[in-house]
Amino acid sequence: MTADSVRRQGAGRGVLLFRAALAAATLLLAACAPMRTREDAATLRIQQQREAALAQAQRWQLSGRLAVSNGEDGGNGDLEWRQDGERFDLTLRAPVTGKNWRLHGDASRATLEGARDQVLTDRSAAALLDREMGWHVPVQELEYWVRALRAPGSRAQLVFNEHQLPATLTQSGWTIEYKDYFGEQAVPLPRKVFATRGKYRVRLFIEEWQAP
Repeated sequence: MTADSVRRQGAGRGVLLFRAALAAATLLLAACAPMRTREDAATLRIQQQREAALAQAQRWQLSGRLAVSNGEDGGNGDLEWRQDGERFDLTLRAPVTGKNWRLHGDASRATLEGARDQVLTDRSAAALLDREMGWHVPVQELEYWVRALRAPGSRAQLVFNEHQLPATLTQSGWTIEYKDYFGEQAVPLPRKVFATRGKYRVRLFIEEWQAP
């Protein structure tokens, strides 16, 4: 056997070993990656049961942290959100400035206190935040999205995780990612909710739920 033949055989074995290592790495990554399932009849049936169970809880409350950005400016703070049917009451406490503001109302009217010297009102909570604070937050839809539910009135698409809970929800131009869930409730509720629409970002880091 010539030296060239030996070199060619060695090179061939090196290629085979590289391909085997690449295949093994690919399989390992696939095994470690979280499972994702697009909506089908079975997953949608489970989601409908989950939505029906959570819809019975007209009163709920969460506490955590909120971060909002429009790509240039933003804000963040400790959030308390109380919901009673259509009525919402959100209080944000900014840790750096010590400034607090409160947004409350229902589906037809919203009031903002603390952003200006005077009390501010609008028919839309989202429009009020956008106008006065430059924050693009879909408050009415977020009431549902924060619980990993589809908001009524527009088509939604879901992708589920390995536990058949929503991993992503796409609706009204927003993509909502559910990074983690609390597992101790009979019906699991989100721990981390990241909503994105173009340059707009809304991040919720939930520390506690109070819900039946």
